[in-house]
Amino acid sequence: MRLVNTAAPILACATVLLAACSNTPPPPVVSSSASPVSSSTTKTPSQVVVGVDDVLGGYNPHNLADASQVTSALSQLLLPSVFRPKDDGSVELDKNLMKSAEVVSQQPFTVAYTIRPDASWSDSAPIAAEDFAYLREAMRDQPGVIGAAGYRLISDIQSREGGKRVEVSFSKPYPGWQTLFANLLPAHLLKDAPNGWQGALATTFPAVAGPYSIKSIDTARGEVILERNERYWEKPSALDRIVLRAADEDGTLAALRSGNDQFVMTRTGGTGLKRLGELGSAVQLHTVARPTVAQILLRPVSQTLSDPRVREGVTALIDRGKLITEAAEGGPSDKLRADAQVRVPSGTGFQPTIPAPGPPSTADPVKGEELLKAAGYTKEAGTWRKNGKNLSLVVASPAKQEPYATIAKELTAQLVAAGIEVNVIAPQPRELFSTLLAMPVLNGIQQTTAEGAGNVGIDIAVIGQATGGADAASVLASAFGCRPDQLVDKTKAVVPGNPLGFCDPALQPSIDAALTGTTPAADALSTLEPELWRRNVAIPLFQLADTLAIGSGISGVTAGPPMVGPFGSAVNWTRGPK
Repeated sequence: MRLVNTAAPILACATVLLAACSNTPPPPVVSSSASPVSSSTTKTPSQVVVGVDDVLGGYNPHNLADASQVTSALSQLLLPSVFRPKDDGSVELDKNLMKSAEVVSQQPFTVAYTIRPDASWSDSAPIAAEDFAYLREAMRDQPGVIGAAGYRLISDIQSREGGKRVEVSFSKPYPGWQTLFANLLPAHLLKDAPNGWQGALATTFPAVAGPYSIKSIDTARGEVILERNERYWEKPSALDRIVLRAADEDGTLAALRSGNDQFVMTRTGGTGLKRLGELGSAVQLHTVARPTVAQILLRPVSQTLSDPRVREGVTALIDRGKLITEAAEGGPSDKLRADAQVRVPSGTGFQPTIPAPGPPSTADPVKGEELLKAAGYTKEAGTWRKNGKNLSLVVASPAKQEPYATIAKELTAQLVAAGIEVNVIAPQPRELFSTLLAMPVLNGIQQTTAEGAGNVGIDIAVIGQATGGADAASVLASAFGCRPDQLVDKTKAVVPGNPLGFCDPALQPSIDAALTGTTPAADALSTLEPELWRRNVAIPLFQLADTLAIGSGISGVTAGPPMVGPFGSAVNWTRGPK
């Protein structure tokens, strides 16, 4: 297997210079339009070059469409968070941003956040209550977001003390409240911006509040240059500059060997791992699992797959093991098989729950054919038909993104060989998640429109689902829970609460009980996992993982907290021996 360049559509070159006033009291300010050391003709800026698969386009860490290696890295370097993950997987208050965050009332359940007075965006606007409110509204209302369930419990946000104290009330108790308000965004610049939330961070960051700022983003060249943020109110970064540079397998290996790259983060297969290992002891290798699982979603809101017999029949025809082998290619992900619906294999408390033997663990073509016949289909000239029409499915994956394109190709081959007609589409990621997988649902069926992109109803989606995180109940509710309005008026078309389109009134009380702490998450999952497998709506394959290869000339780089990676400690990186 190879080191994979997960190329997304190339965006136009966007160079962004962030300039702003200083905080109060004002330290000496160096304009971000120039390197912090550009006034010196004798000193070369200290920098680290990091090899990555691609710099993509679309950097909103809250959007499934933008979930990527580079988005995760940039959010850690540029955006403020209330809590940060620790090396043991738990979270702790980020005192670079916060003075405190604590539960102050149980009736109603209320959390008070106190932001440091000197915490501000790079344009001098304070980080304040409006940033909390903006993120909450988007996470509650927008489709295709990561971890929406907790935000949907928020009933009110009050601004106190000039916006530096934020009081957040919830409709129900929420034990997972510490997972909220990570990667805050500058509301004052984004709330009225063209294209709204869907355009947020599409090409760059309009303002930052971390130890680094953007000097330039050049997607055509595959390069992002970050410089020390001279307006950052806390400990300044030791390095002047970090460069993220995209390269293919040969380029990455050459850059590590020569020392042009100090380390790389790359998606690898078996061949790529072997080639990295051949670099010898000068390069340290680590596996960094991502909080993402490659999945096949058999959407019950599809007119065709709304019949549970058809879903079960299609599931029985799928060779899950071959899909994993083809897409993981013997790399780290091959050892991270996602044999549960909610917990991830690299996380604590993971236990396989997949039924075995039989589908979806192993294919059973005989059972698949029996189920399709029970649903009224007959096989004519090798093709399944019913009422004079072929059994036809639309399979979608985000354009040019791996491993999803490979999975979709192999899945299509398997279904076609089994006699099912397949129409494969690969829309742009933001169109896929914000439009096609967010079609309004009425009476349990997605409602296609007469014109525009929304006229394609997706039956099967091959995507990455965000399933990492410290709170399994929040992951469960975000991936499989109903939006509150879905259960109020079933005669009204509503946007589904998750890309799967899944909303089961019979399971929702158990999901709610786990989310609000009435039932321990482990107890709820012991009941819900078998039910979710029986529904045949999601077939998890494997957890995505990168290989971190640390070369010479840098100190302070570690694999980082679980499912986070190394960039959270970048402020302490220095040039020099490992």
